[in-house]
Amino acid sequence: MTKTDHESLHYMDEEAKRKKRMKWTIGIIAFVILQVVQALFFVLVIMKFKSPKFRVGEFDIQTLNVGIQASPSFNMSFVAPIRVKNTNWGPFKYDASTVSFTYGGAQVGQAIIPKSKANFKSTKKIDLDVTLSSTNLPSTSNLGNELSSGIITLNSQGELKGKVTVMFMFKKTKISQMNCTLAINTATKAVQSLTCK
Repeated sequence: MTKTDHESLHYMDEEAKRKKRMKWTIGIIAFVILQVVQALFFVLVIMKFKSPKFRVGEFDIQTLNVGIQASPSFNMSFVAPIRVKNTNWGPFKYDASTVSFTYGGAQVGQAIIPKSKANFKSTKKIDLDVTLSSTNLPSTSNLGNELSSGIITLNSQGELKGKVTVMFMFKKTKISQMNCTLAINTATKAVQSLTCK
C-alpha cells in the first residue's frame, strides 16, 4: 500500500466519522426540538386550567299559578336542568352548593346542588326540582305590572367551588359562577327567553 493510498483511506475514515457525528448531532437536535414542542403543548394546552361553565338550561314549567287581582302573586314548579361544562383535561370535583332564583333582587326559591364531579371534556347534567313562590316579595315590587304584561322576569344565581385535577397530581381550585336571566311567559307557561353571563 502506498502512502497516498494510506492517506486516502485515512481521509475516507475521517469523512465517515464526521458524517456519523453529523447524524448524531442532527438526531440529538431533532430530539431536543421535539421535547420542547411537546413541553410547550403540554403547558399551553393541557395544563391550562379554566373555570367550568355553570348554567341553567331551558325547561318546561310543570305548574304555574298567578294572581293578578288585589295581591299579585305567582307559584310555579319545574325541573331545572343545571349544566356544568368542563373543558379542562382533568375532572372538576365540586362541593355541594345552591342555586337561588330571585325576582327583583328578592329570593323566591332555591335548589340544592349535591357534591359531585364533571369529567374531563364533558358536561355534567343535573336535574333539580324547583318550587318558586312570590309570598316573600315586598309589596313595593313591580310584580303586578309584569303579571299584567304576561311575563315574569327571574334571575338564577349560583357558585360552584371545586378543584380541577390534571394527570392525577396537578390540582387547581376553580370557581364557576351562574348568572342567568329568565323570562317566563304566563300565558304559554314556558320559558320565553334565557340568557346567561
